[in-house]
Amino acid sequence: MSNSYFVNELVEEATTQTTPERKKRLGVLFWICVGWLALNVLGAIFANVLPLQDPLYQNYSIINAGPSLHHLFGTDDLGRDIFSRIVFGSRVSIEVSLGSLLIGFGIGAPLGMLAAYRRGKFDSLLTTVMYMFLAFPAIIATIAVLSFWTPRSLLKIIIVVGIASIPLVYRVIRTATMNIATKDYVIAAKVQGATDWRILGRELLPNVAPIGVSFLLIGIATVITLEGSLAFLGLSVNPPTPSWGNMINESRTILQQNPWLAIFPSLALCLFLLCLNFIGDRLRSHFEVTEGKL
Repeated sequence: MSNSYFVNELVEEATTQTTPERKKRLGVLFWICVGWLALNVLGAIFANVLPLQDPLYQNYSIINAGPSLHHLFGTDDLGRDIFSRIVFGSRVSIEVSLGSLLIGFGIGAPLGMLAAYRRGKFDSLLTTVMYMFLAFPAIIATIAVLSFWTPRSLLKIIIVVGIASIPLVYRVIRTATMNIATKDYVIAAKVQGATDWRILGRELLPNVAPIGVSFLLIGIATVITLEGSLAFLGLSVNPPTPSWGNMINESRTILQQNPWLAIFPSLALCLFLLCLNFIGDRLRSHFEVTEGKL
């Protein structure tokens, strides 16, 4: 049997169109979550131009005031508006999560795809190194580095968390690529003489991308939780810069006098994380890995 016959069989099997199954609808709740996330992101971006009170302004005549028309979420122990601080504080969580995962995906994803596709010694060596980093708890390493790398800044937090996320991103993308790299349409592309970069860009990347997007959303939720934990330990941005974690940390000493200072930032954080996780789960079940065109 000739090689041309084998190639034609592979191409025919890879390009055969099957009747797609009816995808599940994303649902109304999905779009509600998307709208809530969009509202948070837009609020963080345009906080300076919104009709909000100065989050750093201290009004000692209304210390620990409850919710009212002038202060929707009340004020803290320095008379600062809690609603305004929550809106401005979302910037820290969003910037840290997006910035750190940009580093993680920018380095870990290409390495994971390349290692899974090329295999051999390169894959073995790189995977061993990444698993060595994964064996050490990332949160402990992050706390240790930020404790000694002073003075702390938002950029330093992004760099440390971003580097810590590289091994995990590498592992997820490598596993996804390995499952796709053995598909018939990838083998057919190799037999036809397609270059490695063409296969990586045209065949593997479009199929790995949905998995990467789902993991990205869950990763954002994880990093936001990590930043909140760091802030609770006093290792995030320095006061008086507002962040959700900082506000929860500040409420510990005055929780009985002013529970609103803990309730509203915690509620904002929980709703944001719930929406991220729900959207990630729905996208992972909605999108199907499709074969690339040869």
